[in-house]
Amino acid sequence: MIKDQEFIKNPNVPGPTKEEVRCIVICKSDVKLEDVVVDIGCGTGGLTLEFAKRAKTVYSIDIDPDAIETTQQNLKKHGLNRNVEVIEGDGFEVLDKIEKFDLLVIGGSGGKLPLLIEKGYKKLNKNGRIIIMAILLETCAEAISSLKKLSIKPDVVNVSISKGETTKRGTMMFARNPITIISAKKGI
Repeated sequence: MIKDQEFIKNPNVPGPTKEEVRCIVICKSDVKLEDVVVDIGCGTGGLTLEFAKRAKTVYSIDIDPDAIETTQQNLKKHGLNRNVEVIEGDGFEVLDKIEKFDLLVIGGSGGKLPLLIEKGYKKLNKNGRIIIMAILLETCAEAISSLKKLSIKPDVVNVSISKGETTKRGTMMFARNPITIISAKKGI
């Protein structure tokens, strides 16, 4: 797992997804060497880089040009750009240009989460997986509702992580933003 401090950051772009959260997402994704992964809302590329180390192909998508540039810088820095196509554009529109895939990861939806889930579900291979990360309760509810409409039972995990920082008297724990990770698997 790449350490948080090893990423190039951009003050205009969220991320990277924190190391501990990336660990959980990778575990929940059940990513395999032969998988094709679509990462929508890639931000600084935290998850894109982790999937690039573990999958056959990764499509890394963001509508923000700063996010695209930062993701490309991180891929180059870590030597992980051989199997990644970085695409600037609206994830909903870009999905039309991608054939079938095994894993859909949604970290940002631009307000189109139900549409992304529905379109992505149709393009998932048999036993394909969907992972949605939500920092807002409304996004979580929207994701669960969208998956249920597709007759998929979601697995929902809420993660609250605190990191210790040394002070004069000892180690003080500082909370990070909680995040909800919603995952689901497509049936036959």
